[in-house]
Amino acid sequence: MRNTDSLFAYGLTASRYVIILLSVAIIVRCFRSMLSEKYEDETWAYVKHGNVRMPVTHWENIIGRSRSADIQLTNEKVSKVHAVLTRNDKGVWKLFDVFSKGGVWVNGQKVEGTGVAVCDGDVFNLAGVTLHFSVVSTERRKTLEKKRTSAGKRVSPAMTLLELTVLQLFLLLQHLISAREEHVLEIALSFAVVILLQWCCYYAMRVINRSGFETETLAFYLTTLGLSVAASSVPDNMFKQICLILASVLLFLICGWWLRNLRRTAALRIPAAVAALGLLAINLLISHETNGAKNWIELWGYSVQPSELVKVAYIYVGASTLDRLYMKKNLYVFIGFSAICVIALALMGDFGTALVFFVAFLVIAFMRSGSLATVLLAVSGAGMAGFLAVSIKPYIAQRFATWGHVWEDAYNAGYQQTRAMSAAAGGGLIGKGAGAGWLESIVAADTDMVFGMICEEEGLIVGLCAALAVLALAFFAVRAARRGRSAFYAIAACASVTMLTVQLALNVFGSMDILPFTGVTFPFVSRGGTSLLSCWMLMAFLKSADTRRGASFVVRPVEDPAESEAADK
Repeated sequence: MRNTDSLFAYGLTASRYVIILLSVAIIVRCFRSMLSEKYEDETWAYVKHGNVRMPVTHWENIIGRSRSADIQLTNEKVSKVHAVLTRNDKGVWKLFDVFSKGGVWVNGQKVEGTGVAVCDGDVFNLAGVTLHFSVVSTERRKTLEKKRTSAGKRVSPAMTLLELTVLQLFLLLQHLISAREEHVLEIALSFAVVILLQWCCYYAMRVINRSGFETETLAFYLTTLGLSVAASSVPDNMFKQICLILASVLLFLICGWWLRNLRRTAALRIPAAVAALGLLAINLLISHETNGAKNWIELWGYSVQPSELVKVAYIYVGASTLDRLYMKKNLYVFIGFSAICVIALALMGDFGTALVFFVAFLVIAFMRSGSLATVLLAVSGAGMAGFLAVSIKPYIAQRFATWGHVWEDAYNAGYQQTRAMSAAAGGGLIGKGAGAGWLESIVAADTDMVFGMICEEEGLIVGLCAALAVLALAFFAVRAARRGRSAFYAIAACASVTMLTVQLALNVFGSMDILPFTGVTFPFVSRGGTSLLSCWMLMAFLKSADTRRGASFVVRPVEDPAESEAADK
């Protein structure tokens, strides 16, 4: 009997090492695939200046003397930001005059106001500098597309997904060992559904000739850790958790399909803004206060956090530049919209989410205006608003006062953080095993303190892998955005990962007392339905920026404009 118990203990310990090795392997493979593969530009047109022919690789292109211009001209007569050349998904090109001193002409016609439509063979004149414009034909674009590197060529996405499946099975094994008998079936079915769901998504992408699956793999990896957290803390609610996961992935696919058409996307930006403000207003009017914050609404026995859904609408509205790129009036409207959102969150007492929104605003404002002055002005205003919030909301000031001193008040203000740090330290590098920890009995252990719970049960290495998974998405977004077709895709992707990264930092460092505790969730991992829904929907924005050949179902393949319009209908 003792030999059997010893073998059982050794097997359980071995499973922890296997989960660690597989976690590291998944992160390394996704990093390698997303960051080391070739990212060739798509070429849509050419602008010829003298004997120099410059490719047009985006749908919104800045023309000017600035070093950051997409089409750079060295002539001193040309302004730093002289004109913007845009393309819509019908293939129509337009030229706008922005901030220029010498003016812009197309075939002798002066460009003013709403811009001028341009065609193949047109001649541009920018302050006396002559440019010849030529459009790449559909047949030529198809030829160029075939020369680009396919996504997933260096690192097999199927093999990475297989490693994730094995990790899920070992994680399930640990839960089956530690769970009560009445919860075994629910936990087993939940993990089975997630495994089936991820493989169905993968094969669905293969059917439509999509080979890039890194972002989905990382999202499923983090979602699996979140499922493990739910199995440890609320095993009675596994059916609810799996329904939320199914709904989240479905919304990810729906959002991806919607973003394929930028004209349709832009048309909905005002209704999206109205819906966001409406959700915040409802939140302020009927929400109940919890720990000083009014950010939850009870609906049919379920708690909903509207601010999580507002995140998606906020990025949707903020990234919708399209032909309004560099138009100050449009930027000022967005600044007003942002101010209303942040003020509403401050009135709710949700300081952490307000900070997440503000950092995302800085990213969107800078990417849309290119103005550091705008960003510095916003930071100054936020500093004064933060000081006012601390003065009005005493519990926020108390959190700042506790920061760095939680062990001095371990049974009151520092109760949660000291327990989270103790549990994380107790887990060591390899953890105690899924469901074998004690932190889950502490209030908000599976939400605000979830990093400590992951470290206790699965070990510090797995906890760091979870953090690296979010960072991998951030690095990928920055790299992919540089070659994104449209400014909408680039801005939306960067703003989305900004939100996820700031949430990650506030959750991890806040629970470990490195930063003030703000009570925000760990993306995908913290238990919470609306948080999971918003994270998966943000993945659609990230996926939209991936223009590698065959990488994204959001990006429409090269096809005739007539075929594109028929597909939309």
